[in-house]
Amino acid sequence: MDLGLKNKNALITGGSRGLGLSSAISLAKEGVNLHICARSREDLLKAKKMLSKFKVKVQLSEIDLSSENSIQNLYDQSLSEFQKIDILVNNVGGSLGTKSLISSSIEDFQKVMDINTWAAIRLTKLFTPIMIQNKWGRVINIASIYGRELGGSAPYMAAKAALIAATKHTAIDLAKTGVTANCIAPGSIKHEKGSWEKFVSSSSKEAVDDFIKNNLPMGKFGYPEAVGDTVAFLASNNARMILGTCLNVDGGQSNSLF
Repeated sequence: MDLGLKNKNALITGGSRGLGLSSAISLAKEGVNLHICARSREDLLKAKKMLSKFKVKVQLSEIDLSSENSIQNLYDQSLSEFQKIDILVNNVGGSLGTKSLISSSIEDFQKVMDINTWAAIRLTKLFTPIMIQNKWGRVINIASIYGRELGGSAPYMAAKAALIAATKHTAIDLAKTGVTANCIAPGSIKHEKGSWEKFVSSSSKEAVDDFIKNNLPMGKFGYPEAVGDTVAFLASNNARMILGTCLNVDGGQSNSLF
């Protein structure tokens, strides 16, 4: 299916591997030019080699988005290469080793919010004025089912829940502009260097089998391509009436009805 995205420009944070790379691949298949950022130069170069076969422009930025200055630098780099960004995929995120609110410091909360919530909010504020001016744009935020229900650490849950809420509010604000904003809530997706791959490699077979049996109705971990294809769909005109939604891509893992 042609999603009508050829020659659009996309920025994908955390785009060198996992969900971000799969999003880049799905968009590249539709002819979208890409700006991907990550902290690892090695991972970025590996991703660019993989994306080059799609004959689209690929810009790389080695950057850590935990500071406001780095976010401004990323914005400047994007516009210097592409003049405009049509599709913003806020994928970068992560958690710390803490669990409960009581055991987590305020600094733990701040660090997790900085990378999961504030980076997305700041980039959205920077890029949406141009999208509004062009009467077309897509903001796609990668949240988590743990932003909708119990799971993961308290800082991570709070950060992803805040991201989902901010996305909903933004979507309604922009509803008449031609710009959409939506979230994707992945479940337990296993990919190279990801947290679930680390869980599998560091746990006993019995522990892994028990987790799958009790939590994953499909009997296996999810795969990142499913998230990437959902990103491409939400970016397309086929999804122009989808506003402020949070789509689960979790193989039925979530227990929430809504």
